[in-house]
Amino acid sequence: MGPNDVVPCCNGQLLIPFPNRIEAGTYVFRGKSYQLPIDEHDRNTAIHGYGYRAYWTLVRLEEDLVELSWRVPDMVGYPFDVVVTSTCRLAGDGLHWSVSATNHGDEAAPWAMAIHPWLANGFDGYGDAIDGQNAQCTASIPADTHVTVDDNLIPTGTEPVDGTKYDLRTPTALTNQPFDDAWTDVHHDADGFTTAVFSRPDGMLITVTGDRSITSFQMCTGTGFPETAHPSGVAIEPQTAYANAFNTGRDLIALEPGATTDTHLRLAATYGPIDQGRGGVR
Repeated sequence: MGPNDVVPCCNGQLLIPFPNRIEAGTYVFRGKSYQLPIDEHDRNTAIHGYGYRAYWTLVRLEEDLVELSWRVPDMVGYPFDVVVTSTCRLAGDGLHWSVSATNHGDEAAPWAMAIHPWLANGFDGYGDAIDGQNAQCTASIPADTHVTVDDNLIPTGTEPVDGTKYDLRTPTALTNQPFDDAWTDVHHDADGFTTAVFSRPDGMLITVTGDRSITSFQMCTGTGFPETAHPSGVAIEPQTAYANAFNTGRDLIALEPGATTDTHLRLAATYGPIDQGRGGVR
């Protein structure tokens, strides 16, 4: 990619003030109805929020750190004065990513977030061939519950993962694609961290770790994507809430005036065994 190319498939993007989809772009919060722009027209949804489409302000730039800030514009569908700070720091144990949101307005604001990293599978595939290459990889997601969806990928309920292809609590080959699904009731360790792991045939292990604010993971294999837009890998997205949270209220954060919410994440790549016990995202 060139420095001015558009990032494909939300690769590495920060999804705020909501991840995934809002059904019909409409929601009710604290007794008021709101309409968001429809930007996924074939499914009639609003998708992935607005932070990744915006210009951010550079706050701080160092050799191993970049800090950016974004103030939500006065949108009809999200008229809340929320200021977001995103800080990425590269360390010996991976990329540490901290996101904070502060409500500077006079009324509560609905809030949820995720990041959208596509994890490279180690091949240089193209189009449908990528599905076979992904099948040589494994994934583990420490979650007890799978989120069921309708044809527009809007949640309809939940089900236990036991005995299904969605039981990824131990490393599982991705032979049962497609996946474009969410898992919830995630396991956090004694230090409050949860970690999903993507393993490649070349021995690389990629970990995606989040703090207690992470309540779910979304995984997408890109199966069926247009050939020119099919990333060579798998997206594993840590989320504070899964799709349609503005309507369901499930894990939705009500950010009161003057309040701040923080999420701390880490992405790391290693060869050989890893310690999933301590996320190290502080």
